[in-house]
Amino acid sequence: MPISIDEQIKLLSRRCERILSEDDLRRKLKTSAETGRQMRIKLGMDPTAPDVTLGHAVPLQVVRQFQDWGHKAVLIIGDYTARVGDPSGRDTTRPILTGEEIDSNATTYVKQVEKILLTDEQHLEVRHNGEWFSKMNLVDIIRLAARKTVAQMLDRDSFKERFQAGTDIRIHELLYPLLQGWDSVVVEADVELGGSDQLFNNLVGREFQKELGHDGQVVIVTPLLVGTDGSMKMSKSKGNYIGVTDPPAGAKGIFGKVMSLPDAVMDSYYMLLTDIPPQEYRAKIAADPRAAKAFLGKYLVAWMHNQAEAEAAEAEFVRTTHGGVPDEMPQCEIPRQATKLAPLLVKAGLAASNSEAIRKIKEGAVRIEGGKVTDFQKDYSFDAPVVLQVGNRRFVRLVPQ
Repeated sequence: MPISIDEQIKLLSRRCERILSEDDLRRKLKTSAETGRQMRIKLGMDPTAPDVTLGHAVPLQVVRQFQDWGHKAVLIIGDYTARVGDPSGRDTTRPILTGEEIDSNATTYVKQVEKILLTDEQHLEVRHNGEWFSKMNLVDIIRLAARKTVAQMLDRDSFKERFQAGTDIRIHELLYPLLQGWDSVVVEADVELGGSDQLFNNLVGREFQKELGHDGQVVIVTPLLVGTDGSMKMSKSKGNYIGVTDPPAGAKGIFGKVMSLPDAVMDSYYMLLTDIPPQEYRAKIAADPRAAKAFLGKYLVAWMHNQAEAEAAEAEFVRTTHGGVPDEMPQCEIPRQATKLAPLLVKAGLAASNSEAIRKIKEGAVRIEGGKVTDFQKDYSFDAPVVLQVGNRRFVRLVPQ
């Protein structure tokens, strides 16, 4: 049974920081219900790295809500805008990736969003903005740039702050919001989703549509999910993210990353990534923050994988944090001749440098087959595979060749 427009707006409010405007959204929802026309719900994603993160999952869940109400998601893979580099929320120019890197990343995105979105033709349309931008010539780009003034562009918070600080703003960065806005014109978006740092870009699309005599898209922005460091927004470039295709268990798995989150971010993670009522999850957090993290970790693993993997991930975490050894771990081939331990840690990926490895050995954080080692000058040789461990959760099996 279809739910009322009031109920839809209420459900959206959980993850929607701003709706511009709610009156326009109500009007579009009403017209859609009366005519049976699907609304087109746009979300753009630039393939700047191969992973879709839980940060992306926040607006993706809102898109899924619209799909469940009968509308069509229009996923824009920004294979061309990625070549410009989104300046949103950045105080420096974003490094520009090669075309090969962008294309490689883009191929993984659709498969990953299947974990959240309906992907049948009735509910999802995937477009690459290279379809239209690759056909533009210099005159087309100049005409697009003429739609905005420099003063209007410098009203954007990130540009304004950089300009006032005397930090470089490259001309190509000013083009990014215009390109994203033009995407909305081309795909005839009724609604555009994005993180709160995308508000300026999304409004450009709304303005362009109106300038051309079309109904301007409704702009919906969602809060930014804080990364695993507990301070900065979740970002692929910062490495503080949880990927939707991360393995269930292990130090780099979903469950382990959730268990390492600071207590302060638990409320927002529950609010933005689950449908559990606030009074229920807040009671969990207040009663036992660690148990609340474990519950969230299993919830997310079950969502991205399955319930059996969730239970196994928790069991492995308990085992490895109480002196146990996981059943599966990476392997590293090593020579049979005697060598110092520090280079082995580096080779195994358990330390970034010899100096870091030596520091970990001195701190007593390194174990071989469960036994603590502290002598970084000792030579080691192995005739059979051994388990090398750093801390409670990082394991590599050394295999002599």
